[in-house]
Formats: sequence, C-alpha cells, structure tokens
Amino acid sequence: MTIRSVRPEDTRYPAGKSFAWGLQHVLTMYGGIIAPPLIIGSAAGLSAAQCGMLVTAALFVSGCATLLQALGVPGFGARLPLVQGVSFAGVATMVTLVTGDGGLPVVFGAVIASSLIGLLMAPLFAHIIRFFPPVVTGTVITVIGLSLMPVAARWAMGGNPHASGWGSPGNIGLAALTLGLVLLFNRVGNAAFKRVAVLAAMVIGTLCAFAAGKANFSSVLSGKIAALPGVFSFGLPVFDMAAILSMTLIVLVLLTETTAGLIAIGEIVGTEVDSKRIASGLRADMLTSALSPLFNSFPQSAFAQNIGLVAITGIKSRYVVAAGGVILVLLGCLPVLGRIVAAVPAPVLGGAGVVLFGTVAASGIRTLAKVDYKENMNLVVVATAIAFGMIPIVMPTFYDQFPGWVRTIFHSGISAACVVAVALNILFNRITAPAAIAEGRSG
Repeated sequence: MTIRSVRPEDTRYPAGKSFAWGLQHVLTMYGGIIAPPLIIGSAAGLSAAQCGMLVTAALFVSGCATLLQALGVPGFGARLPLVQGVSFAGVATMVTLVTGDGGLPVVFGAVIASSLIGLLMAPLFAHIIRFFPPVVTGTVITVIGLSLMPVAARWAMGGNPHASGWGSPGNIGLAALTLGLVLLFNRVGNAAFKRVAVLAAMVIGTLCAFAAGKANFSSVLSGKIAALPGVFSFGLPVFDMAAILSMTLIVLVLLTETTAGLIAIGEIVGTEVDSKRIASGLRADMLTSALSPLFNSFPQSAFAQNIGLVAITGIKSRYVVAAGGVILVLLGCLPVLGRIVAAVPAPVLGGAGVVLFGTVAASGIRTLAKVDYKENMNLVVVATAIAFGMIPIVMPTFYDQFPGWVRTIFHSGISAACVVAVALNILFNRITAPAAIAEGRSG
C-alpha cells in the first residue's frame, strides 16, 4: 500500500500555536490593509466614524477572503498559506472615481462589474503558468520584496509624513530595536521560539514604545465593542461604463499580482502550483472582490508581505493562515480588537517589515540562483525586468504623462516586472529558441 506524504501546506498544528502564528500574519499586514480604505474614505470626504466603518469592513472581508483562499471550496481557493486583503493597486483609480459626481456608489459598482469580468477571465489567465519559468518567477519574487521596502521605511519613520516626529531618531530607533529583537530571537532561540520571533519582537517593541510615550491605548475602549459590518451602508452601487472600464484594467493588474503571489508562495512552501490551482486562486480572488462592495469594501489580492512571513518563519501551513483569517473576521466584528491592533506603533511594524520584506527578495534571489545564464539571454531578461520593476518605486511620477492604461499597468512595480519578464522570456527563450536549435544542428 502506498502511503501519501502530507503536503507542506497541509500540516496541522495545535489550535493555540496556529492562532499565535496567525496573529503574526494579522500584525504584519494590518497597516497595509487599513491604509486603502482610509485613503479612499478621506478622498470621499467621509467623517472619522465613516472611515472607521470602511476599515472594519476591510478587515471583515479580508478575513473571509483569506479563509476561502486558504481552506478552499470546489473551484475556489488555491488552498495555500496566502493572506488576502484590500489591494493598493486600485487606490489611485478609486480615488479618482470617488472624487467625481458618483462618489462611493460608482466605485462599488465598478468593483462589482470588473471583478465579475475578472472571474470569467480567471481560467484563461491561469494558463500563463507555462510562461513563468524560474527566470521569470525569481525576478518577480525579487521585485515583490524590493517593492515593499519603501513601505517598511515609511513605517519606520512613523507611518504618517504629516505627523510630528516623522523620521525622528526616536521612531527609527524604535524600528531598529524591533529589527534587532527579530534578529536576536532568530539567532539564540530554539526552533519553536523562532517561529514566534516576529510576534515576540513586535510585542516587546510595542511595550517599549508605550513606556517611551510612543504608543497610545487610550482609544481602545472608546466606541462600540461589537458591531457587524453594514450592507451597502453608502447606498446602492451605480454602474458607470467608464468607471467599469477603468477598474477592469485594475483587475488585470490584480490577476497578474495574485498569479505572481501564488507562484511565489508555491516556491517558498515547496509545493506544486499548476494552472488548475492558479485558476482556483484567481476565482477566489475575483469572487471575494465582487462581493466586497456588499460590505462596503474594495478589491482583494494576495498580500506580499505575508509571503515574507511564511519564508522567514518556515511555517507553511495554510491552517495557520486560516487562523489569521478567523482573527481578521473577529476584528471586523469586534472593533475593540481592531483598536488594540491599531495601537501597535508604525515604527514597530517597520522594524519587522525590514526582515520580512527582505526575506521575500532573498527568496527570489535564491530562485534566480538556479537559472542557467550561459549562452542565453537570461541575464538580460532579469536585469531589464528588475529595472522596470524598480522605476515606479524610485520615481513614482515616471509614468504620469502617459495614457491611463499605461500608468495602470506600469505604476505597480510588481506588475511592471511581471509583464516585462514574461514578454522578454517569450521573445528570447521561446520564439528564438527553435531557430537557435536549428542553427546549432546545421553547424
């Protein structure tokens, strides 16, 4: 009788450990998940209470999307340790729409329609897996990590450029303390402790921040303890064709980014990610994006920073990520818990982010080390794709004078690197390969 080995992502741990490690995922992505609704809500002129409603909705929908992606149902969910959340990719477009005449209802209508279009496209999009050899995946994973470094730097400086203390030695010192604790715990801790090194460092960092007057828990008990997310709290969705077309371009970017995330997590976990699995992951992505406006939220995609957490902790179980999804759902229903997590100072997140995001880039470099660079154009493919991926990171205004569709695709370093790497790999390694082989035979 043949004994089936358990896939790494199917490993189960005791509930206590799973929820402790799941909390690490929540803390890692919390700042990123609440930023888009705050930006969009501010642009829409919403009150603080209404912005809070958008944040709560984002947490709730993210938890539901994460559970679907990690646990899966037939046809939906990649069953991988992948955390879902509101994507930054569409923020600029949604801010443009929300400041128009239609407000949030137009945004929600565009999100619903474009996500349904993406749902129909998911099976076709999944077949591009054959165009993602190591030279492409390694490049994209590397750029994912590099593109997140500015996020870690902003967190380390204080999170808000307009706040007092932005970039102060105190903020950066707090980030450095957290970073040092992560490194220390990984150096001296045993295998079990290393898995909670990030969480332990963030807890100690937060306590140090509180002692130094840089963490404020006074608002934790203000407001409702429990509150279910509302349904269409800002009015019924409005379907505007121009808005739908704009968001459809964003959906293409989301499909590209999530595909890259699925491949990246597959590389890190050490499990097979075929076209069928990608299609299931993309369908889950688009389904939750289409349903998110029902609860006053926005499009969902894979969170790259949590891929880094999987890499650095070595905890590859999808059930740990599912535990994080449960915590996110609770945060969405229990605003008091959300306020506790929100009290973690941005510099603490920044210190942990340096290691987490750097680990993603290092994972990509490890993949690129397996690539053959002799007598081919692979070095040019990697160099050019990474350069294109870095352009919007080092110069965010680079594409401002280009048509909207160009800005939409290339404003994201991840999607830019992905598009360029795939295109150059096809050009140099697929189209020219047969001719080169024929030439070699004739010689």
